This record gives sequence, structure tokens and C-alpha cells, in this order.
Amino acid sequence: MNLLDGKKCAESLIADIAKKVAGYVDSGLRKPHMTIILVGKHAPSESYVKSKITTSTLAGFESNLIRFPETVKEAELLAKIEEINSDQTTDGVIVQLPLPKHINQQHIINAISPDKDIDGFHPTNFGRMTLGQKAFRPATAYGICKLLQFYEVPVKGKHCVVIGRSNIVGKPISIMLSNDFDIGNATVTLSHIETPRELLLDETRRADIVIVAVGIPGFVTEDMVKEGVVLIDVGINRLENGKIVGDVAFDQVAPKCSWITPVPGGVGRMTVTALMINTLVAYQNNFNLA
Repeated sequence: MNLLDGKKCAESLIADIAKKVAGYVDSGLRKPHMTIILVGKHAPSESYVKSKITTSTLAGFESNLIRFPETVKEAELLAKIEEINSDQTTDGVIVQLPLPKHINQQHIINAISPDKDIDGFHPTNFGRMTLGQKAFRPATAYGICKLLQFYEVPVKGKHCVVIGRSNIVGKPISIMLSNDFDIGNATVTLSHIETPRELLLDETRRADIVIVAVGIPGFVTEDMVKEGVVLIDVGINRLENGKIVGDVAFDQVAPKCSWITPVPGGVGRMTVTALMINTLVAYQNNFNLA
């Protein structure tokens, strides 16, 4: 069993980005710039935003955080996004999710310029990705691809089962791994927690790669996978004792795996890293560097 160490991969990729940025700055260009919008004081969101800002600094970027109270009106958020869309010194924008219930999340996502949509959730980018065209790809799914690439895990021609069909992870990773991107050309089965267990077992036991993102601690157990499987655990679940665990029963499943992501220390770091990659591409596009 080998660990797909997201921390090690992220550090390597961020160092590469920082080197490129230093070269651009030395040539007289400004630094890449990302803007993060945070609504309210949701503790996990505060932590995620802090990680993004810290990583952006390591990558050599400039970043700024715009805070709004929980009670902000949707129209005010939309007006700020329109302002950022018009700002030529901002390369990428992130609206930290989730948003308060009185705000239509899709309205906010749709308002972001596709050229600055480094989260990769705008329908234009999602559609282009689906068609195999150049686009910003959703960060968690893109981060998984980068992790597999970094460790040279074979994907082409493999049977991959994705458990969980969210727009953030399940749907985009199924598209990326089945399409011919930097990594892909796999046979992909997309399932979810409503899939009858007998059918799910039939798929996962034949899978070369299993990716799970359902938010249920220990959902994937030893009897669900074959020897030598590659297992990507996207779950982040806090138990009553405070321990963070994934969607995989790690101790019982890991001995059967050829590769497995730890939780924490696996996919989470790659999500932030993918955001930095997208920001760099947005910056390169702005200056016709790509």
C-alpha cells in the first residue's frame, strides 16, 4: 500500500507555480491576483479561506478578502461581483460556499465572469469541460487528476467507479476521467448513495479506481473493493470525539490498496492547489502568456 500524499504533491506544484510567477514579475509584470468573497462567519469556511490565502502567498500571488455579513442582500453581492468582473487587475474570483439560504447560490455562480471563474463552477466552464474544450475545471476534481498524475497512477483504459454525483466532485471527476484531458480515457461508472448495495458492490469490486465523495464516515469497507485498487477518499467528516475521518474505513481497506489517499492530508490540499493552477492560467490568459 502506498499513500497518495496530497501535501507532498501540493508543495511540489506550488513551488513550480511560484517559480513561474517569479519569472513573470522579473520581466516587469504584476503578480497574479485573486479575490475571495466570504459571507458570514461559518467556521469551516473561515478555515478554507485562510488556507487559500496562505497558499496564494506561497505561490507568489496577491490576494484580497472581501467580507460581507450574513444578512447581505443578493443584489449587493451581485453588484460586487460585477465590479470585480470589470477589474482588469483581478485574475480570479472565488465566492466561498455555502452561502446563506436567502441567497440563490446559482445566481451568484452564474454572475462570475467565466474568464475569472477559478472555481470552475460557471455553466460555461462546466459545459466546455464536458465537451473536452479548454476551461477552468472544478478544483477538487482537478486536484484529484493532478494527484494521480503526480504519482503516475495509470488511468487510461482502467475501470473507475465514482460514488457521489455532486456538481463539485462526482460529476466533474467522472467527466474528466472519461474524457481525453491531461489524464483520462478511463471507463467510468457514476453512482451515488441511492444505488442499491448489490449493484454498487458489483461495480466497486471490479473497479481499478474507486473515488468516493458522499460525506458518510466509513462508507467504503473492505468487502467492497478488490486487491490492488486505487482509492481516492474525498470525504471530510468530524466524529463526536473530534477526529477527522474520510468516507473510507481506512484501517481495514488500506491493506488491499495499491494506492490510497489519507484523510486529512490527501485531496483537501489538492483542491486549494488546483485553485492556484486555475488562477495562474487566468493570469496567463490576461497577458497572452499561455
